[in-house]
Amino acid sequence: MGIIIDTNPEFSHEIVLAIPYANWLNERGELDGVITSIDMKPFYYFCKDKVQENHTTRSIDNFSNGVQNLPNKFIHGTVHPEEKPGVLHYDKWLPPDYRSHYKNKRFKFKKPLIVISNRYNYEHGKFPRGFFDIEFLYKLFNYLKEYNVIYKRPKNTEFTLDVNEMMALREGCNLQASVDGIGIIDDYELTKYYDNVFLINDILDENNDLSYNELQLMLFSNADGFISMAGGSAMLCSYFEKKNITYVTTSRELRKGYFCDEGYYGKLSGCKVFPVRDPEDDITKRGYRDYTELFNKIKENF
Repeated sequence: MGIIIDTNPEFSHEIVLAIPYANWLNERGELDGVITSIDMKPFYYFCKDKVQENHTTRSIDNFSNGVQNLPNKFIHGTVHPEEKPGVLHYDKWLPPDYRSHYKNKRFKFKKPLIVISNRYNYEHGKFPRGFFDIEFLYKLFNYLKEYNVIYKRPKNTEFTLDVNEMMALREGCNLQASVDGIGIIDDYELTKYYDNVFLINDILDENNDLSYNELQLMLFSNADGFISMAGGSAMLCSYFEKKNITYVTTSRELRKGYFCDEGYYGKLSGCKVFPVRDPEDDITKRGYRDYTELFNKIKENF
């Protein structure tokens, strides 16, 4: 008799801990089924006929959300986590090849494609700290003029939410700033000023035969590089074999050695991950996010 995986953890935990285990079981003919959250079936393409999308919320309680039943129960490192942060047991862990499966001719661009994966959510119950602000996005969009850019920052209406995303939606979190000569503008509106920058939600509106997750998997599979916020969005970006420059402000990912060669970030697809750390305590003390090192790293690679 095979195994049924039933999980509804945070998105990051599912794509790093649950999905590679499900794929490993499926390859061995030992997977009987998957019970997951709404619109997660595209991530389980390797066993779609066995997937039930039953969960309508995600839980951060890792003692009851199904993570406790997986071979790797702790996303920040299972193998001596204090000595080897970010290192998992890999004997029952096989990440699916999303890039090969979802690479397509439908979404082709005239220039090399860069994905910017942003977020603006509460973090561990606190007001947002880690995000790309309007000023930095303006600088980034101007720099990337030789590329086509997909800009992603979920509105938290596209998928199954955890408690931090629910809080952001309930509080009406909106990433905006006052721009001289324009007034108050948000990041979605900023993309309209660039011919080479495309908002992922606009692409979704034009391709309503696809779900949000189907679309992002197809777009990301055609990408030539990623600029991401650390966390679930950066982990997803690391599934597609290309360079991933990620901005780290919080969580255990700040620890030295987290992004080592044995860590799961690189092992998700063999991609090269460039972490740039800007701890939230430092942000609070200085009163602003310092994107200097991040921008320099982007210029070195793109």
